[in-house]
Amino acid sequence: MSLKNKVLFITGASRGIGLAIALKAAKDGAKIAVAAKTVTAHDKLPGTIHTAVDAIKEAGGEAIAIACDVRDEEQIKNAIAKTVEAFGGIDIVVNNAGAIQLTDTENTDMKRFDLMQSVNARAVYMTVKHALPHLKQSANPHILNLSPPLNLDADWFAPHLAYTLSKYGMSMCTLGMAREFRKQKIAVNSLWPETAIDTSAIRNILGDVQESFAAARTPDIVADAAYWIFNQPSDACTGNFFIDATVVKGTGTKDLSKYNVHPKVAPLPDFFLGKPPKHMPKKPAAKPKADAGTVAPVKTDSTAAAKKDEAAAGATDETAAPEKTDK
Repeated sequence: MSLKNKVLFITGASRGIGLAIALKAAKDGAKIAVAAKTVTAHDKLPGTIHTAVDAIKEAGGEAIAIACDVRDEEQIKNAIAKTVEAFGGIDIVVNNAGAIQLTDTENTDMKRFDLMQSVNARAVYMTVKHALPHLKQSANPHILNLSPPLNLDADWFAPHLAYTLSKYGMSMCTLGMAREFRKQKIAVNSLWPETAIDTSAIRNILGDVQESFAAARTPDIVADAAYWIFNQPSDACTGNFFIDATVVKGTGTKDLSKYNVHPKVAPLPDFFLGKPPKHMPKKPAAKPKADAGTVAPVKTDSTAAAKKDEAAAGATDETAAPEKTDK
């Protein structure tokens, strides 16, 4: 198997799973468009489109950095055009950028609702729409959505309905597009981790919850699974909802402990797989200082507000803001 000279267009590839997939392909000499929003470093989010390009080149691939907000149609069209201009076409589209906020209906602002629908479901549809003419020219075209299998247990909806709707929107794109593009022999699949993956998103959402770090696997397991998918014939491998561990085991890897963040801690199951847990993970509340007699109200100045708005707008990256983005 090899992805040598294959052109990958990856959204949210400045860090985490998107970058891991890019680095895996780069080892074969692939050409990768890093389409993400992080242009300058963020204190809680390591990595930018430029550092990602440097890492890809060091790994043996070619790469271009494209600043892109996946909610903006003109930016998506421009990013695809730049990729084709630089590399001559597109063979693989990876819809990895995502937004997450685990709140119930009453506590979900419509701004956050719209953000998740735009970054998750709508961006997948729009990116594929504009990449489609180029995928039709590829010898083995693949579309991969980082989205879960469709589990209709109501308890996966109730605690965070807005988020579930947006992720299942991505998965329904997989379902419909796989059938729609069958005649063109364009593969469309979803890939989802079996366990929690140690990314900036998990760290930002769950804060000091130790399980979010130790009881997780590295993004490498998702990258290895994606690599196998991309090397399958596109006319024979489509319409699947793959789980990373199942794919990797199918390639002959029996012991998955090498992917564990902590060798002696079993990884926690990811969302949407099996029976929902009784309690969803929550970020711990901030603790008051030991010497404080009273807790002062949070002060919000124009600078802090600007940073918050910038973080929300940056949710098109793999992890662009605390409590906003997922894998």
